[in-house]
Amino acid sequence: MDPASFRCGVIALIGRPNVGKSTLQNALLGQKISITSRKPQTTRRSLRGVLTTATAQFIFVDTPGFQTRHRGALNRSMNRSVRSALGEIDAAALVVEAGEFGAEDRAVLKLAPAGTALLLVVNKVDALEPSRLPAFLKEAAGEAEFAEIVPVSARRRKGLGELLRTLERYLPEQPAIHPADEITDRNERLLAADFIREKLFRYLGQELPYGADVEIEKFEELRGLRRIYAAIVVEKEGHKAIVIGARGAKLREIVTAARLDMGKLFGGEVYLETWVRVRGGWTDDEAALRRMGYG
Repeated sequence: MDPASFRCGVIALIGRPNVGKSTLQNALLGQKISITSRKPQTTRRSLRGVLTTATAQFIFVDTPGFQTRHRGALNRSMNRSVRSALGEIDAAALVVEAGEFGAEDRAVLKLAPAGTALLLVVNKVDALEPSRLPAFLKEAAGEAEFAEIVPVSARRRKGLGELLRTLERYLPEQPAIHPADEITDRNERLLAADFIREKLFRYLGQELPYGADVEIEKFEELRGLRRIYAAIVVEKEGHKAIVIGARGAKLREIVTAARLDMGKLFGGEVYLETWVRVRGGWTDDEAALRRMGYG
């Protein structure tokens, strides 16, 4: 590693909900730290992921999808998270879905800070008819003065090497900020909450109430064993029954899957205990949001 030519910088992954920003971050890192699902608004807080190579350190910031349709306190918090993440970056990558560039994408485009390199990452190219891609790339190029346009498929891990080579050119020459073996700046407590919430999305699908989230009430580590006690918070009694399922079966599935993912990332055994708590109106209550860890 030559310190004289080493590059290091922060790259914000921005885009409307459900374009695959979290899947892209995980694919670039080669390890899962961002939660994903087909349901929009899976990511609710910005998350930094770190990739260190022989020539560069990439600090990716996975932001929540910018909200243009809903105006509650939770969505305002997510939008603040996006704007905050854009405060000190070296490059911004607008992630769009191949074949689609609409009003919501243009709204996010306006957030890109002036004077910062703006790249367009066209994701999910594997889902678009190949003959349509050239015309779409030409059309998308007319939306803004993009420094680069890179087509990828995060799910199939196509085009990622080219994306990294392209991004590296826009990072400043400076030493690494994070240790070479660090993959995220988020603590295990917050990661645990995210993994449980991901399983809520995956196992409940469209049944999952929008006002469902996770609060870690206790997190202990002793001799490699992590004991985690978590409350799944919903807004209505009816939602509680959906999460628990018949005879608790659904909640057991969620907990087991989350525990296994935590064990892989944390590198040790995890004991996970959860319960469901009703907290009416929390998604539109600024004080409740702060207690839940939203800035």
